[in-house]
Amino acid sequence: MYCNDAISSSVKKKTPNTRRSETKMMASTTISGTGSGGAEVPKIVCNETQHRFETEDKKAYIEYVMRDNGKVMDIVHTFVPSSKRGLGLASHLCVTAFNHAKSHSLSVIPTCSYVSDTFLPKNPTWNSLLYSEDLKSNI
Repeated sequence: MYCNDAISSSVKKKTPNTRRSETKMMASTTISGTGSGGAEVPKIVCNETQHRFETEDKKAYIEYVMRDNGKVMDIVHTFVPSSKRGLGLASHLCVTAFNHAKSHSLSVIPTCSYVSDTFLPKNPTWNSLLYSEDLKSNI
């Protein structure tokens, strides 16, 4: 599934409170402009064997199932332990999964309720990757 490509990709982020553009990597780094001095972005790794993207300590993860001969990623579950909630880990996991889908021309089915009910309404730019029956003839 080429997970290493997704992990090494970066997203440019401009923050209004900083003088420079920062690169948010899928590795440990600090992003300023997130409140009180910045927050650490966790390193997210791909675990192809278990079909998930996970934090390096394996405690938080997002699980997927590949469908339609590997052309559709069905995100089925997101888990963040209570000790790590409120840090934005679920969102970082989703961004990693969606970046992976985008870079590999995959459609996404958001079966997981966190993805469909929380992440996507707050991040509608990812809606273009969502699987649709209308698109089935194209994949």
